[in-house]
Amino acid sequence: MLDEFVSQPCVAYFSMEIALRNEIPTYAGGLGVLAGDTLRSAADLRLPLVGVTLVSRAGYFRQQFDAAGQQLEQRAVWEPQQWAQALDAKVAVRIEDRPVWVSAWLYVIESRLGGSAPVLLLDTDLAENSPKDREISHSLYGGDDEYRLKQEMVLGLGGVRILRALGFEISAYHMNEGHSALLGVELMRRFAYPADDVRPGEPLYDLPRVRDLCRFTTHTPVEAGHDRFPYELVKRLFASSVYGYNNHQVPTPGAPGTEHGPIEFGTLRELGGADCLNMTRLALNVSDFVNGVAKRHAEVSAKMYPGYQVRAITNGVHPFAWSAPSFRELYDRCIPGWCHEPELLARVHGIADADLLSAHARAKQALIDKVAALSGITLDPTVATVCFARRMTAYKRPEMLFSDITRLKSIARQQPLQIVLAGKAHPHDVEGKRLIARLHEHARELAGSIAVAYLPDYDLDLALLLVSGADVWLNTPLPPLEASGTSGMKAAFNGVPSLSVLDGWWIEGCIEGVTGWAIEEAASLYEKLERIVLPRYYETADGRHGWVRIMKAVIGTNAAYFNSHRMMRRYATEAYLR
Repeated sequence: MLDEFVSQPCVAYFSMEIALRNEIPTYAGGLGVLAGDTLRSAADLRLPLVGVTLVSRAGYFRQQFDAAGQQLEQRAVWEPQQWAQALDAKVAVRIEDRPVWVSAWLYVIESRLGGSAPVLLLDTDLAENSPKDREISHSLYGGDDEYRLKQEMVLGLGGVRILRALGFEISAYHMNEGHSALLGVELMRRFAYPADDVRPGEPLYDLPRVRDLCRFTTHTPVEAGHDRFPYELVKRLFASSVYGYNNHQVPTPGAPGTEHGPIEFGTLRELGGADCLNMTRLALNVSDFVNGVAKRHAEVSAKMYPGYQVRAITNGVHPFAWSAPSFRELYDRCIPGWCHEPELLARVHGIADADLLSAHARAKQALIDKVAALSGITLDPTVATVCFARRMTAYKRPEMLFSDITRLKSIARQQPLQIVLAGKAHPHDVEGKRLIARLHEHARELAGSIAVAYLPDYDLDLALLLVSGADVWLNTPLPPLEASGTSGMKAAFNGVPSLSVLDGWWIEGCIEGVTGWAIEEAASLYEKLERIVLPRYYETADGRHGWVRIMKAVIGTNAAYFNSHRMMRRYATEAYLR
C-alpha cells in the first residue's frame, strides 16, 4: 500500500497532533486541525506530503460538565486498527541508554478530488518495550517534562528513522511547531563528518545540508508558550546519545548502540539555547525557511527572535471540510470547481439571495437541533445567534461578552440574541477551567433574558455545526497573542461574518462593515453589537438584502482567500521547491 507514496520524493510534515477525523482523537485544538487541513489540501492538490505524528492511543480527553459547570475529563481511547494499517518496519530510539522500539500505523487521507496523502502514526506500545516505554505514545500533551521530552524524541528522532526504514525519499522536512525539532538533531547525526577528518575548531556536522532540508512554522507568539527542557533532563534521557560532558570521548559514528553516532552536547546547547533546550530555538537554528502563520505574527516572531528571517504565510482552512452540507450543495451547483479552486468563490455574488439564506437556514437548524440534544435548550431560528468556540484559556478572554450583564440584557430587550459557547480547557489549565465554570454561571444569570448554551466535548463535527450555524462569529483574544486563529475563516465558508479583535488573521481579513467588524474591548463590543450588527441583522426593509450582501462579501473575499489550498500553494512554491 505504501508503493504509491514512496515512488517519488516527498515532503515530510511533522506535527505533534493531526486532526484526521472526528472518530480519531489525535488532536487537541487549532494546531492539529490546521495540520489535518494541510494534509487534506495536499491530497486535493496532489502535493507529495507524508504526515508524521504520534498515534496518541489515549487521545486528548472527552469533556463533560457537572451541575455547576465544572469541566470533567474522561479518557478518549481509540483503537488504531479500526482506522489504520499496521506497518512492518520498526526502529529504535535510545532513551536513558535503552532502546525504545517504535513502529508506525498508516492512515491515508483520501480526497474526493482523487488524490491522497499518507499519515504515519508512531507507536511505542510494543511487546519489545517496557510497560513505561509502551505508554510514551499514549497521551497527547499528557504528563510532565520527562514524558513530553520522551514523546518529542520519539517524534523527531523516531520519525526520521521510520521514514527511512519504510523507503521514503524525503526532499524536505516541515516542522509544524517546535515539538518535532529533534528531527534536526537526527539529521545532524546522519550528516556528521567522519571523526578522523575533523580538525580542532572545524565543524563536526554538515549543518548547511541539514538547514537546506528543514522548514519550520512557528505558531506561538509568546516566549512562555514554547517547549523548554532542562539540560540535566536532556543529558539523562539522551545518555550515551550525546557526548561532551562527564569526560566522554567522541565515539565513532555507527558504534554499537548508536545509529549515526551521538550528538556533541556543546553543539546541541549552541543550537538549542544556553540555559535550557528551547525547541523553538533549535528549530530556528536547523531550518533555512521559517514562517509565521499571519503577517502580524511573523512581525511579532521576528522581534522575539532577532537575527532570523521570519516570513509570513497566513493560515487557511480546508474548503470542503469546513463548508456545511447545504453550502457544499449550493457551491457545487452554482460555482463548479470551487473545491479545487476556492478563489472561484468570488463569483458568489451571482447566487440568488434566497438560495444563500436557505443554505444558511438549514445549517442554523442543524445547530439548533444539536443544542437541544446536548443541553436541552431550545433556540429560536429567527433570533440572531452569536457563537464563540475555541480552546478555553485566559488570553482568549471568553468572558468579554459577559463583562456587563446589565448592558447585555438591555441590548437583548431591544434586539434579541442567543449565545452558543463551546471549548475545552487543558486539564492542567486551572484558569481555563475556572473560565468555563464562570461562563456557566453567566448563562444562569442570563436565564429568562438571553438563551445561553455551553456545548460539551468540542470536536470537529461540533465545530462545523457552530461555524456554519452561527449568524455572527465572535473572537476576543488579547493582542498580540493570537498567532492566526482559523475559526473565523471556517465561518467565512458559510457566509458568517466575524465580530473580532484585530489580531492574527483578522487584521488581514477585516473590511469594516463588509466582511465583519473590528472590536477592541468590551465597550466597543457592546457598542457595535447594539448599534450596527444587530440592527443590520434584523433589517428587513430590503428583504434582508443588506445582511445577505455581507454574507456574500464574507464568502467572496475571505473564504476565497483564507483557505488551505492557497496556503499550500504558497508553501509549495516558497518553502518546498527551493
